[in-house]
Amino acid sequence: MSYAQADYNFQGAVAVVTGGTGGIGAAISARLAQAGAEVICWDLKPAVDSPHLQYAQDTVDVTDPASVEAATQRLLASRGHIDFLINNAGYAGSTVPLDEYDVAEWHRIVEVNLMGVFHTCRSVVPAMRAAGQGRIVNIASLAGKEGTPNASAYSASKAGVLALTKSLGKELANAGILVNALAPAAVKTTLLEQMSPAHVATMISKSPMGRLGYVEEVAEMVAWLCSGSCTFNTGAVFDLSGGRATY
Repeated sequence: MSYAQADYNFQGAVAVVTGGTGGIGAAISARLAQAGAEVICWDLKPAVDSPHLQYAQDTVDVTDPASVEAATQRLLASRGHIDFLINNAGYAGSTVPLDEYDVAEWHRIVEVNLMGVFHTCRSVVPAMRAAGQGRIVNIASLAGKEGTPNASAYSASKAGVLALTKSLGKELANAGILVNALAPAAVKTTLLEQMSPAHVATMISKSPMGRLGYVEEVAEMVAWLCSGSCTFNTGAVFDLSGGRATY
């Protein structure tokens, strides 16, 4: 038996997707645009050439609060509102033991993955609060719950995103703004091409479903969290792990 894709209507909504030019971010951007949202991608990389991606792009460095604030004000000046904020920009960094980490790289990982979420939320939340509505979805990782060996910086930064999500969700619970996070396990993207086949096979073996996740599956969950069907979930973490997550 096959199941039909959920149908959402995001006509009139303005969505910001950070790191939306490739991989998971591109799939999220495409899905929100498919449902009618006007998608603006904040990224340092140019968009991939694909007919499925229908969004505008603004060059934004999420690690720079001034860059984020300027982009926010540009968007508010031109559109008047920001309805969805999808914090997807991320940086994995090296896979090495903690005591072998380059200090500058450790800081870079945390700056992109955690501080980037802080900067975007800090700039966008006031406009959402004034409007009395909004949806924020933070793309974290199962690594933030389990801790991945030889990826302590990435794991710690994503754990911080989960805690930030829970805290901000509580802060905005009565403001009409829902804040939730996704914690995917390994997802099939071009990033896997940088890993050895043995490492990829190990990740797959950890999944009870015996496969990687797909970017479209992440995008579908984001669409639901932005939709009117999600009304009583905030400060929550949703797993996308093929049954791997244990809590």
